[in-house]
Amino acid sequence: MIKKTTVLLFLFFVCFNITAGGIHAYDSKTYNWSFKPAKDNKPVTTESLYIQMLEDTGGFFIGDTTKKELYLTFDNGYENGYTEKILDVLKEKEVPAAFFVTGHYLDSASDLVVRMVNEGHIVGNHSWHHPSLPEIGEGRLMEELTKVKNRFTELTGEKEMNYLRPPRGQFSERSLALSAKLGYTNVFWSMAYKDWEVNNQKGGQYAYDQIMKRIHPGAIMLIHSISSDNAEALPKVIDEARKKGYTFKSLDDYMFSQKIEQLPFP
Repeated sequence: MIKKTTVLLFLFFVCFNITAGGIHAYDSKTYNWSFKPAKDNKPVTTESLYIQMLEDTGGFFIGDTTKKELYLTFDNGYENGYTEKILDVLKEKEVPAAFFVTGHYLDSASDLVVRMVNEGHIVGNHSWHHPSLPEIGEGRLMEELTKVKNRFTELTGEKEMNYLRPPRGQFSERSLALSAKLGYTNVFWSMAYKDWEVNNQKGGQYAYDQIMKRIHPGAIMLIHSISSDNAEALPKVIDEARKKGYTFKSLDDYMFSQKIEQLPFP
């Protein structure tokens, strides 16, 4: 017997193609996200083409560069034993964050996902199997995102999942447009370092140094929760960033400020 969710997904896909058939007109060339580092904690930039593609589809990679605000985002592909400590620190320091989860994470660390929601954090979509979104078909892309959202709702009772972190940092005009039409805001990043090699961790001080020399006004910080270095460094990063005048905001804060700016006030 065909599952009800499969039928609904099929019907949605058919309706989507009828009402938004223009998706096929978008370029499917794959791009790999990158940004141009800046010295002295200055805001970074990226390729002009990437900026235009994000503007066209409502995505972003950096916040308001006139304000000393930071946005903590974590990619959670699988659990490595450090997310609980990270959540403890965020709770103690009263810092909001966004966690982008895969299907594997929803199934293997469901208790942590529930805790994220209960403690006021954003849980975003990182796809079910972590494929390159521009290199799969439209039906598969929709299924990858829909399965995560459905499982998240089933697990937490939350019906909204508004943000997407494209797996592997890969995207195309088509994948951005399609995910936007599905209701997602694509969130890239303006600060990251090589922290994901679990067998090549270098200690909390190293992580602290790498992060602090890269933070900047409006920084969307990509940090991997599988890193023991990050978990160790996080308390000091938060404390020292605040001493330097930074505040930590949520992605919802940024989106709200953007919507306010767009209102037709005189």
